[in-house]
Amino acid sequence: MSAPERRLATVAILVRDYDEAIAWYTDRLGFSLAEDVDLGGGKRWVTLAGTGGARLLLAKADGGSEIARIGDQTGGRVFLFLETDDFARNHGAMVAKGVSFKEQPRHEAYGTVAVFADLHGNLWDLIEPKS
Repeated sequence: MSAPERRLATVAILVRDYDEAIAWYTDRLGFSLAEDVDLGGGKRWVTLAGTGGARLLLAKADGGSEIARIGDQTGGRVFLFLETDDFARNHGAMVAKGVSFKEQPRHEAYGTVAVFADLHGNLWDLIEPKS
């Protein structure tokens, strides 16, 4: 008997405002809006998709403890990894769109990488893995 197939499908990220976050992730990172469903009571099911892999769920923070975690869901460590097949192309496009990179691109044993911050300050790696 084989194990059931499982994959990481969606990662939630806390945001201040759905529309602000949709605009930032679609305009600056090139994600597409996959779903935007009104759940009532001010809540929405909003997912964004890249060209493959997991989706990003925009979760509007509700209450003091969630609001306090906006932009720092991992204690200051890199939270998400955005892979590309052309680092220079994507890095240049992101810089041109105002994405804040925290360092110059660097070449590591695993690929070319640079850390950037999203609209709330969460840290991401833009990475072109070595083939």
